[in-house]
Amino acid sequence: MSVNLCLLCDKPEPTGSYLCIGCTKDTEVWVQSLPALNRGLAPFLRPAGGVGTGRSGKGGPAPLPVNEDILDLRGPGGIVGVAERWLADVRRDRGHTVATPSGGGDARLQAAVDGLLANMPWIAVSWPNAGYFAKDIRDLTKSLTSIIAPTPAVSRGQRVGNCPAVDPSGTICGAVLRLAPGEKAIVCPWCTCSYPPYVWAQLKTWVDEDARAGNAA
Repeated sequence: MSVNLCLLCDKPEPTGSYLCIGCTKDTEVWVQSLPALNRGLAPFLRPAGGVGTGRSGKGGPAPLPVNEDILDLRGPGGIVGVAERWLADVRRDRGHTVATPSGGGDARLQAAVDGLLANMPWIAVSWPNAGYFAKDIRDLTKSLTSIIAPTPAVSRGQRVGNCPAVDPSGTICGAVLRLAPGEKAIVCPWCTCSYPPYVWAQLKTWVDEDARAGNAA
């Protein structure tokens, strides 16, 4: 018997929705963050080191006094364009009228965000493109955050397998298990089940059994 998987995290989704509850909430947070991230790019418009306003030293035209990459992100085809295109796709697939965006960039982005949030219940439960949408918005917010507030890379740890814990309904958790650097036990990020070293041999057996069962389904 096959099990429906969330299209974003690949964990079992027993209700048959395209996104699990956790990924639906995460996607809503990512969508909600877009206006603030867009505003947060403003200080980065000026290129690092500053730019003169005259001609270049070699006699050519002076470079633009703004960071063009940031300008593109804040322009009509950047963050605003991504949100508006997804909203247009949602409305089209729902048979709703696709309105022509109007107003300034900030107003258009907020309108697109409001429209996407209003449609999130339908997106999560009924839209086959929910996974592509969630991944695109997640990657966009990560990219913007890396510009505004970059953080040092952190090792995700060694991948162990999928969590074999079973909930009261008999559903296997299935979340990816990793042994984080410096940690003594493997802890599931989803169900919080802990696997100390003395059960690792049995854990491997369970993981392998579940993997074989999944391949046979």
